[in-house]
Amino acid sequence: MKQSTAIKIATGVAAAALGGLFLYSRASRPSVINPQVPEPAKPVDLARYTGKWFELARHDNRFQKGMDAVTAEYAVGEDGRIVIVNSGQRSGESERDVSEGRAIVADEATNAKLKVSFFGPLYTGDYWVLDHGDDYDWAIVGEPSGRYLWLLSREARPAPDTLQSLLERVQDLGYDRWALRITQQG
Repeated sequence: MKQSTAIKIATGVAAAALGGLFLYSRASRPSVINPQVPEPAKPVDLARYTGKWFELARHDNRFQKGMDAVTAEYAVGEDGRIVIVNSGQRSGESERDVSEGRAIVADEATNAKLKVSFFGPLYTGDYWVLDHGDDYDWAIVGEPSGRYLWLLSREARPAPDTLQSLLERVQDLGYDRWALRITQQG
């Protein structure tokens, strides 16, 4: 049975489009800054972790390109899932970009590994709290590919020595601290 020419062309176009999307997604991913991501250093008390965090630095990525004044707010929803509201302001824009998502605990022994979703019911993104302050005043967040990393603080502008010690902790965890982009908090 022969396929019509139209079906062959449509199949070829669809394959080329999917291939292009695949190549774009691979090319636009950040480089690996830690090929051996460590396991989280300690358990997380989700009740203490929830609340508002200010981003101090990050490994730049396409979904936050040109963004400063970045915050992340976490709350435990009625269904037990974690509600996430990330926001920030892109250079030259007056409105804040807001992204809402949800997370579920992926490692109930420590609560340090979550699965997140910003695009529907599938929890596909990894969110690991690699380390945090004993008073939950700072956190270092990453994921297992070593491509993403965020430094968070409860204060928008912590003391310079606090930021310096966090950057040193990032280095201790195997990341290139010089690959991080410092976030301007306004």
